[in-house]
Amino acid sequence: MANVAGPAGRLPRAQRREQILAAATRAFARAGFAATSLDDIAAEAGITRVILYRHFESKTDLYQAVLNRVCALLMAHIGESVGSFTDASVDGLLAAAAAEPAGFRLLFVHAAREPEFQACIDGFRSELTRIAHARIKTAVPDGAWAQWAARLATAVAVEAVIAWLDVGQPDATTAADRIRRAIAGVIAAADSPARPSARRT
Repeated sequence: MANVAGPAGRLPRAQRREQILAAATRAFARAGFAATSLDDIAAEAGITRVILYRHFESKTDLYQAVLNRVCALLMAHIGESVGSFTDASVDGLLAAAAAEPAGFRLLFVHAAREPEFQACIDGFRSELTRIAHARIKTAVPDGAWAQWAARLATAVAVEAVIAWLDVGQPDATTAADRIRRAIAGVIAAADSPARPSARRT
């Protein structure tokens, strides 16, 4: 028989943990790590600090768990394209952002400014860049420019999704197509032959 909530609103442990993580994601995305207290998170989740401490030892522990949850969600959405950057990769980024907009912003905007978690975010961005590079290096023979394009394509994709969230999430199909066109422009620029700069007269 499946676990169900008890008479006092008690939830199974896994369900309660997920509730706390979702609430913490929203709270951290609003104010950042330093300005968000455990009381803020408990209030967001509708629980007491006592319950919060049953699941997480500290705010740092909770923040790391939030980041891990968002990373897992993102990889689940782009999982089919892991190993290469495909059209599905952009669709996956948009789907993850639509499913967890606060988490997407937290990961790519707020957490990137937190020195304590910089290594985690840099590692995740590096993985996205590696995925992009696996595809781009087949189209851009120059190794240095392929690396440049992979880094820039990743940045373009992430910033484009954030901008899409900020303007109200217009049609996802159209958004995905436009982001892919922007990335194609990056790849085309990386593969363009060098041209001498025009002299000023």
